[in-house]
Amino acid sequence: MTEQSNRICILGGGFGGLYTALRLSQLPWQKSEQPEIVLIDQRDRFLFSPLLYELITGELEAWEIAPSFEQLLQGTEVRFKQGTVSQIDLETHQVHLHDSPTVAYDYLVLAMGGETPLGIVPGAIDHALPFRTIEDAYRLEERLRILEASEQDKIRVAVVGAGYSGVELACKLADRLQGRGRIRMIERAETILRGSPEFNREAAQKALQERQIWLDLETTVKSVEANQVTLEYRDQLDPIPVDILLWTVGTRVAPVIDALALPKSDRGQILIHPTLQVIDHPQLFALGDLASCQDVQGQQIPGTAQAALQQADYLGWNIWASITNRPLLPFRYQGLGEMMTLGIDNATLTGLGLKLDGQAAHLARRLIYLYRLPTLDHQIKVAFNWITRPLQDLITP
Repeated sequence: MTEQSNRICILGGGFGGLYTALRLSQLPWQKSEQPEIVLIDQRDRFLFSPLLYELITGELEAWEIAPSFEQLLQGTEVRFKQGTVSQIDLETHQVHLHDSPTVAYDYLVLAMGGETPLGIVPGAIDHALPFRTIEDAYRLEERLRILEASEQDKIRVAVVGAGYSGVELACKLADRLQGRGRIRMIERAETILRGSPEFNREAAQKALQERQIWLDLETTVKSVEANQVTLEYRDQLDPIPVDILLWTVGTRVAPVIDALALPKSDRGQILIHPTLQVIDHPQLFALGDLASCQDVQGQQIPGTAQAALQQADYLGWNIWASITNRPLLPFRYQGLGEMMTLGIDNATLTGLGLKLDGQAAHLARRLIYLYRLPTLDHQIKVAFNWITRPLQDLITP
């Protein structure tokens, strides 16, 4: 790195990190100002997580929703480095990696997302399955294959959490297992999808009823064992036999972020200005699940992919503005609505004056997510596969 060149280091290749890197590579840099952009992630692939559920039913293929960083960043000014962050030294501006050289930076973007907290319930770490990464989907797929190949009459699945992730996962599993599945959802609140639009909630309730998915509302998980989960409902304990326990609730910041001496919220998230700069650290930016952000209008930003995409656009611009001595823009969040899949070829969508469910919502959701895929090249490849796949299925005996 020359003295004239700035190095921008982006930690985390999820929606916040990857899209920030792509945004930075598209901005009009003068040759004398062109920075070195380094994207670091412990995995070699990006994950378009809203479509992760489609892997369970075989509606999509892994390459469509998890393209490699090398492929996505080809032809850009962004250099990808696979590695696991062990420590961030804010004083010396260095990122330490396991079994890799230290990376120095001038500007640092914290975009490492969150982790599923399994340690809050005894036995969950050993016996519950999170559903956040492509590896989680592979583990679930392997467990399902073993159970489907067995002579077991019913496959008993419990899903902890009745938010969007829990509802989407339960519906996909019900459609895959059909009459062989016995699925129940466990939710501590008095209703599913608390805080979501009423239209989405009603569509989800209908989908769950049609699939005979049992709901345990106002219920908490007390402990987890190899083939059993103990539930508490109104001070009564009830042990339930399960073959698979899926955990979809909660998010915590990574330990390496938790160790940083930065201002944080009660939930351990880093406090940032509307410009997405960390308080008292103008060359340190943060976004996504690990950041507690209020936009310029004072609204608290949700930890969603939609919000992270919008933040990435602003964050890339603001780093460019910092380097080129331009004014920074305060983040302004626009809620564009909510979508969720409710089984095979079924979804619900609300937003921008629209309310759709069924196959129309399913098609709209697919097209919106196709448009949101990271690069035009990948969008074209996926679109071509979606168009030709029905023909391939007809030809294949």
